[in-house]
Order: sequence, then structure tokens, then C-alpha cells
Amino acid sequence: MIVVLKKMASVAKLRIGVAITACALAGMAMTPGAALPGWKIAVLTLAVFLSSVSVGAFNHYAERDLDARMERTRERPFVTGALRPGWRWLAGIGLLLAFALAIAAWVLNAHVAFYVFAGAFFYAIVYTLWLKRRSVWNIVLGGLAGSFAVLAGAAAITPDLAPASIILAVVLFLWTPPHFWSLAITLQDEYAGAGVPMLPVVIGNAAASWVILGHTVVLAAVSLAPLAFGMGVVYLAGAAAGGGYFIKRSIDLVRDPGPERALANFLASFVQLGLLLSAAIVDGYLNL
Repeated sequence: MIVVLKKMASVAKLRIGVAITACALAGMAMTPGAALPGWKIAVLTLAVFLSSVSVGAFNHYAERDLDARMERTRERPFVTGALRPGWRWLAGIGLLLAFALAIAAWVLNAHVAFYVFAGAFFYAIVYTLWLKRRSVWNIVLGGLAGSFAVLAGAAAITPDLAPASIILAVVLFLWTPPHFWSLAITLQDEYAGAGVPMLPVVIGNAAASWVILGHTVVLAAVSLAPLAFGMGVVYLAGAAAGGGYFIKRSIDLVRDPGPERALANFLASFVQLGLLLSAAIVDGYLNL
């Protein structure tokens, strides 16, 4: 039973699901308006999480041939044969996404359901099926999944999106490329061998590290903009600390654009995102 649960957790990409859900909760917290009752927050959380789980499973299903070519992913259940691909998986994934959209529209509003759908569409179709194997822009546009989660949370308060939540959505759009490009430097040989045109594969680690630093500086600066739209000292502390740490690690990567520094920068991106989202949620509720 434990083995089965581990396989299912792997397919669902639970860590990504938790991060995407946190983006939605941060977007909700940063949006002025009457606070949602707890049960509606629970529905928002469930809808965004289940949507992320469904497209995470679709990503595993659709990329099983690609995963087999990379050491990091060749033990995934669809690659090893522990889970057998077939129409039942696609039907189950579709039904899970449909359920998430239905409860979002029914309990919250159609705008929330639209943003949840848009996030799923960009990750499953735009990133997984269209761009990942074809274009260096793959993760740039694929990163809109997190941005749409922020907007879904904001729309749960009001369909008229607040400036602070829109800015946070932009920050998430800027965050995803340096996050994944840092991982791609760490795993450059694997991505190159699998034929995936991640930026470091296309332009080399040194040039990619400068692009990563540029993205990091811009996202750190933009993350401070919500201070002009009502966010307070808690948000300032989280945004400044996280952004400063991410920039520091990105500078280290420019100085030494190798796998060790890239992995440190990849982990720093999680620290930055965690501090930013936590600060946004806490600050938003302190200002109610």
C-alpha cells in the first residue's frame, strides 16, 4: 500500500501542487475585499490543488518517452511500467480537472474557474505538448500556470483584479524561468541528450547564467511593487529577504556557472518563493 501511494504521489507532482495552491492563497490574501468564509477557502484550495494534480499526472503520462531518456526521471512509474498507460488514465485525469473546474465555478465564480482552466491549459498543452520539445521559450510560457493560480485566488474575492495581485502574477511569471534554467544547468547533459531545448542547452551555461541573473533582479524589483498598493511591513520583509537571497545566489552562479552553483540557485528560488508567498498571505490577513 505504501509503495502504491508513493507512486501516485510521484505522478501527481504533489510538491508542485502545494506550491501552485500557495500561489492561489497568496493572490486571494493580497486582494482587497470581504474575506471568504473558511469553507469557500477550502473549495478554492481543493480546486486549484486538484487541477494541478491532474495536469501533473498528464505531464507524466505524455512525457513517458522523454522521461525514459533522462536519469532524473527514468524511474517514474509510467517509464518503469509500474503504471500502465491507457485511456482510463486520460479519462481519470480529464474527470479530475472537470471536477476542479465545476466546484470552482459553482461555489466561487466563473472567473475563478476560467483562471484555473487557463493554468491547466498552459501547463498541459502549451508547455508539455507544444513547446517543451520544440522551443527555448518552453518554460517561459509554461510558467504562466503559476500566474493564473494567483489570479484564480484573487478572482475568488472579486473578478475585478487588484493591482497587487496582478503584480504578484507577473512575479510568478518572472520566477519560473530562472528556477528551471538553474535546474537545466545542473542537468544540462541530460536535457541535451533528450533533445530538450532548455536555454542552457541552446546558449551555454555562462550566457544562461547572465540571463538568469537578469530575470532574478527584475523579479526581485517587481516583487516590491505591491508595497505601493497596500501591502505592509511583513510583505516587505519577505519580498526583500527572498529577493536578496535569490540575487546573491544568482551572482554566485554568474561567477561560477557550473552544476553546484546552479543547484544552489535552484534551491534559492524555492526559498525566495516560500518567503514571498508566506509574507503575502500573512500580510494580507493582518490588513483585513
